[in-house]
Amino acid sequence: MAMQAAFAASMFPQLAQRRGSDRAVVVAPPAPAPVRVAMRSGGAAAAAARGVRCRASLIEPDGGRLVELVVPEEGGRREAARREAAALAHRVRLGRVETEWLHVLSEGWASPLRGFMREAEFLQALHFNAIRGGDGAMVNMSVPIVLPLGDAQRRAIEASGARRVALVDAADRPLAVLSDIEIYKHNKEERIARTWGTTAPGLPYVDEAITNAGDWLIGGDLEVIEPIKYNDGLDQYRLSPAQLREEFARRNADAVFAFQLRNPVHNGHALLMTDTRKRLLEMGYKNPVLLLHPLGGFTKADDVPLSWRMKQHEKVLEEGVLNPESTVVAIFPSPMHYAGPTEVQWHAKARINAGANFYIVGRDPAGMGHPTEKRDLYDADHGKKVLSMAPGLEKLNILPFKVAAYDTKQKKMDFFDPSRKDDFLFISGTKMRTLAKNCQSPPDGFMCPGGWKVLVEYYDSLTPSADSSKLREAVAA
Repeated sequence: MAMQAAFAASMFPQLAQRRGSDRAVVVAPPAPAPVRVAMRSGGAAAAAARGVRCRASLIEPDGGRLVELVVPEEGGRREAARREAAALAHRVRLGRVETEWLHVLSEGWASPLRGFMREAEFLQALHFNAIRGGDGAMVNMSVPIVLPLGDAQRRAIEASGARRVALVDAADRPLAVLSDIEIYKHNKEERIARTWGTTAPGLPYVDEAITNAGDWLIGGDLEVIEPIKYNDGLDQYRLSPAQLREEFARRNADAVFAFQLRNPVHNGHALLMTDTRKRLLEMGYKNPVLLLHPLGGFTKADDVPLSWRMKQHEKVLEEGVLNPESTVVAIFPSPMHYAGPTEVQWHAKARINAGANFYIVGRDPAGMGHPTEKRDLYDADHGKKVLSMAPGLEKLNILPFKVAAYDTKQKKMDFFDPSRKDDFLFISGTKMRTLAKNCQSPPDGFMCPGGWKVLVEYYDSLTPSADSSKLREAVAA
């Protein structure tokens, strides 16, 4: 253990700087199990997480237990919950983003949170980027997970004295019951200013989910009637934290390193991920497993849609750019805020609950260009610095990106060497999109051919429909 800790400090100096985490987290491996490449979702693993502690061989979830809020099928309980919800006097209709947050909460990504935030939790998240758990310890929670409510519905619920409301979809179908409710003011300006550090117009999540939302918030404890499904051909990739932990145990993983992305994977990303695994092996781990975890909730209009990203990721594995035997590809159901250092804490915290003890962070994580000025909204280095200091993330090891670029001499993506800087070409996301839109090829070795073909096909699919500026994403069905 001491040797691994010393080696970790030399390979990843930032590990030694973390409060309460001055060595690599080294866990005892579970009993050997066969490697499984294929992944399929199922209800049993998620149901098993209810009220039980997770395997000691993986990093503990926040609060010590995974919260699982989906009603079990056994004994007709799910049908009884559906009847109960249908009989409730008050129904709160969920939009796309609210349904994605319901999905997040139902599976325990936000453990130990048990429902949409009440006011105390909202204020703690907004002002401290953390909430106090049942044991009194502060748990990282950097973005508010809240449910807006209109004034007329607020008055009706309060006048009736109701303590429970049904949450329904656009077709008025019950999805969940919210109990022991609390209604409080939705101070939008304060929420926006503290989450994004600006109230400038044009913030994508604000436009989508806050500006036209209700002026009140309703919080309480959730019972979700059944697992959230989207029926878009991708549900098999939407593995819950419990299912991911089960998959890591089956693969006999003794370390899990997570990579969050909302863009296609190029060979520079792949180099970083394979190099990370190599370094973890050198640290003494026997079977580090990569969680390649694309964000699957709301994204801004010019991001590549999830369905196309998943096709591209499949090609990356098919063509051997990443090793399927040491890679788990799954979809993270959270909506995207583009809130920089504030949001990246949420991305890291959620992966702890899925079993990851290492998290790869890059330049300007969860960032975007300023909506009204020609500059980045956040300092490119602040995300990784904040993660190394964030309260409640001490047990997670943060692995900053190495800078990768296209080596024109070697004709491949490689780590940047300042001593021969003129040999390297930096291909920005804007440049990559321009090439794909124009059906042009990038330099050989930038991206696997099948993956690049998918990207070109996506941009080509936008050309015929002049009236449609957005490709619609799936919504929960």
